[in-house]
This record gives sequence, structure tokens and C-alpha cells, in this order.
Amino acid sequence: MLLNLIIFLSSLLFGSMVFFTAIVMPSIFKSLDKEHAQTLAHHLFPRYYLWCIVLSALTTVAAVTAYHSLALLLMVVLIGFIYSRQRLLGKINQARKKWLDTDSPQDKSRYDSLHRRSVIINGFQMVVLLMIVVANLMFYPR
Repeated sequence: MLLNLIIFLSSLLFGSMVFFTAIVMPSIFKSLDKEHAQTLAHHLFPRYYLWCIVLSALTTVAAVTAYHSLALLLMVVLIGFIYSRQRLLGKINQARKKWLDTDSPQDKSRYDSLHRRSVIINGFQMVVLLMIVVANLMFYPR
């Protein structure tokens, strides 16, 4: 029963991440002009990360009592979301503002580097979650 909850929450988190990155963000940038799209994205990302923090925290708590190796993987995912929301997002926003103010290649490079880091973290988290779901569905059939 507990494993089913962990798989469900991991699947919900993975699905939320896919929906946000593959549907929501591209739709925003296709539907709105660049300035409004960036403003909306600026407001959505903290909420996206908060949602992911809550889901990954619930999933980690569910796993910690009986599935220690899963709990460790989920803890890594949770820490990635906390870091991305509490530290990285602010740095990205500052770097973007500075780049827009100066139009400097150096500032653009800084922004691109921070943004790339957030994309890598997000991709890593998605891979971990997908592995958790697929492995548990394959090796622990219902």
C-alpha cells in the first residue's frame, strides 16, 4: 500500500514537471509577446518549485519509513527543488535583470550559465523520478 502511494506521488510529480516544461512554458512563449511571457514565467516559477517541493516532501516522508534507498533518491530530488527555488531562482532573476540593463555578453553568459544549471537539475530530477516509477512498476508488479 505504501509503495503504491510512493509510485502515485512520484508519478504525479513527474507528470507535473513534464506538463509545466513541455506544455505550459512553450505555450506561454508562443502566445504572449516576449516581455509579457517573461513576466508571467517570472511569477510562475516560484509556484512551480513550491508545488514540486510539497509533492517531493510528501513522497520522501512516505518512503522514509520502509523504503530507505527510495527515500534517499527522493531526498536528492527534494533538495534539488529547494536549492532551485531558494537559491538558484534568485540568482537567475538577478543575472537576467543585469543582462537586460547592460546588454553585456558577459552578463548574458552568466544568465545562460545559471539557466542551464536549472535545466540540468530539473532534467536530472525527472530522470530520477522516472527511474523510480518504472523500476517499481517493473520489479514489484501489482
